[in-house]
Amino acid sequence: MSPELIHIGFGNVLAVNRVIAIISPSSAPTKRLITDSRTRAMLVDMTNGRKTKAVLVMDSGHVVLAALTPETITGRVVLNRSGYRPLPVETRSEKEEEEEQPAQDELASS
Repeated sequence: MSPELIHIGFGNVLAVNRVIAIISPSSAPTKRLITDSRTRAMLVDMTNGRKTKAVLVMDSGHVVLAALTPETITGRVVLNRSGYRPLPVETRSEKEEEEEQPAQDELASS
């Protein structure tokens, strides 16, 4: 099975098919889990110094800290699995803007 990768911010990518749970970091048991995994050298901090908003427990026993909320991560997984790919935003070229400018000048002069 190939890994299903998802972007979780700051250039970090996670294999979501290896995630067991996505939990909030605010409860006491979660804080103990983070402390224990840090002492066992099983903690992966992907927050880049930002506030931890989600804790991901992996099937390997690793604990991953993320700066995205559990809802955002779950939403990205759903979008990734549905095959949705947003279209790139098209920007107007300078030529299009120049072509539009004379038409606006004619309206202003009348």
